Amino acid sequence: MTKKMTFPFHYGGEAESYTFYRVPKILFTEKVFDHLSTDAKLLYGLLLDRMQLSLKNGWVDENGKVFIYYTVESIMDALTCGNKKAGLLLAELDEKKGIGLISRVRQGLGKPDRIYVHKCVVPEMSFGHIQKCRNDMSGDVPSTGQEMSKRHANKTDRNNTEHSKNDLIVSAEPGWDESAMKERRAYREYFLERCSFEVLKAENHYSAGELDELLELLVDVCCSRQKTIRISGDEKPMAIVKSRFMKLDSEHIRYVLHCFKENTTKVRNIKQYLLASLYNAPMTIGSYYTALVQHDLYGVD
Repeated sequence: MTKKMTFPFHYGGEAESYTFYRVPKILFTEKVFDHLSTDAKLLYGLLLDRMQLSLKNGWVDENGKVFIYYTVESIMDALTCGNKKAGLLLAELDEKKGIGLISRVRQGLGKPDRIYVHKCVVPEMSFGHIQKCRNDMSGDVPSTGQEMSKRHANKTDRNNTEHSKNDLIVSAEPGWDESAMKERRAYREYFLERCSFEVLKAENHYSAGELDELLELLVDVCCSRQKTIRISGDEKPMAIVKSRFMKLDSEHIRYVLHCFKENTTKVRNIKQYLLASLYNAPMTIGSYYTALVQHDLYGVD
């Protein structure tokens, strides 16, 4: 007789300690996805999770689209199913046979298929899709390498903060339709929650005006229709910038504001300075705080 396993209860906030697969709620709330099996929806979450590996490995095609590798054998192991079921689940998601949440490109020569994971949106929602499916937005484009400085990496050279044609990102334009405004609201809600702006305001370390400025800047960039944006003197693909901004959290916001307060260089273009700081924050925050610890412990600059 197999001994029954006993699992402990949760206490306090222990439930937050897990690592999660993210399955978009839209798969369970919108009618268009009703015919998808629960296992297929779970598989979509696994494929989204694999996007993080693609970002690290730089798996991007000639058009800038991110792809993943996820073999049938991997699906069989993850879902404890047979070869046939794994194939059927992929077919449910595939654009040629199923709903169109993925597309597969055969490589030949025994190589696994490239799998492109599509954004999870309701077809009629052109701009407001993040409100329904914002949890899968952070892995849709590749990240790019950045040079890291050991300390004040967010201090921008004056030449990089000059006014440029991409500098002005308007918060609202005449003639915007309702879907565009819904998109703005969805992005604003996303960043309010992910970056804990209300918590940061309550801490009273930073002014509400500074925090609101950063929030609106994030929203402006993510709602922009430009293909590129100038950051630190370089033209960056807007999709890459949006992806990096979607990964920011409250610690990154604290870091940007802290560096801004410490900066002693005259900043001629605040918006460009903040854009560069936000863009570089995920790449430089670790080395910055490591340097601070070294300085505090050993007096090493």
